[in-house]
Amino acid sequence: MGWTATDIPDQHGRTAVVTGANGGLGLVTARNLAAKGAHVVMAVRNQEKAAAAVEEIRAAVPNASLELVALDLSSQVSVKEAAGEILAAHDSLDLLVNNAGVMAIAETRTVDGFEMQFGVDHLGHWTLTALLLPALLRTPGSRIVTVTSTAHHMGRPVDVANPHLKGRYGPWRAYGQAKLANFHFGLGLQRDLERAGAHTVSLIAHPGLSDTDLQTVSVEGSGGGASQRFSHAMARHTGMSADNGALPQLRAATDPAAKGGEFYGPVFVNNGAPVRKPILRRFGMDHAVAKLWEVSERETGVALDLHTPAGA
Repeated sequence: MGWTATDIPDQHGRTAVVTGANGGLGLVTARNLAAKGAHVVMAVRNQEKAAAAVEEIRAAVPNASLELVALDLSSQVSVKEAAGEILAAHDSLDLLVNNAGVMAIAETRTVDGFEMQFGVDHLGHWTLTALLLPALLRTPGSRIVTVTSTAHHMGRPVDVANPHLKGRYGPWRAYGQAKLANFHFGLGLQRDLERAGAHTVSLIAHPGLSDTDLQTVSVEGSGGGASQRFSHAMARHTGMSADNGALPQLRAATDPAAKGGEFYGPVFVNNGAPVRKPILRRFGMDHAVAKLWEVSERETGVALDLHTPAGA
């Protein structure tokens, strides 16, 4: 049968932050964590959808412990405000799931001038993670799970001179770059955590081909692009449900046997039970991670401080 949501251990006493928890994989992740007793901070942009998501979770889990925080990953100001709100309410955090994202949309810029997919999928999560690190670092056994995609295989490492693909934009080119950035971020963060002697670990996961809102938004955001419509049709007819697609990130987040630096995904590439996957594309990874760190710090003005907070 493989690993399922029933294998999630008891989460009582744990606090988890899930981005994009108002739909798709994020909603499933939040619901399953809450069902096992976690207090779940649902960090989401669309507050109307968030309220509906809370009702949906509570219909299945009447005693769910939930908290809503407004988070627009396309705005660095919003990310900083959300992080401040979370830190004001929680001295410690057990889990951060960097789940939210956009896929293969038409060329668009964030309010900060970033290419939208790189800005939302990576740079927004970079800043959120950096700002929440103090609460994570003071929590023994805490985890950071960053959600990538099989599309990272078609991505190229970020170009320091042109991270926003000016004059070179393509919807899937940008998505591949963003998802490879997620891949490199999760693994590079684990490397830095180990070097710092931290008790927090970083893992990555991908959902395979899953039939979620991401596919619909991709079609809408691309103006009905042919490749986006094809991807949507494939997900609808051959993809996994959101319940199954969320299992890799849930396993990375909760399996006691999971270790920092591991990668979880469906056993049959895009379908199947969640298993630990091999880390490919290792050649040149250190250089790619270094470039990603350089670009991320330069664009956001935020650095990752991996020193354990005083009194932790």
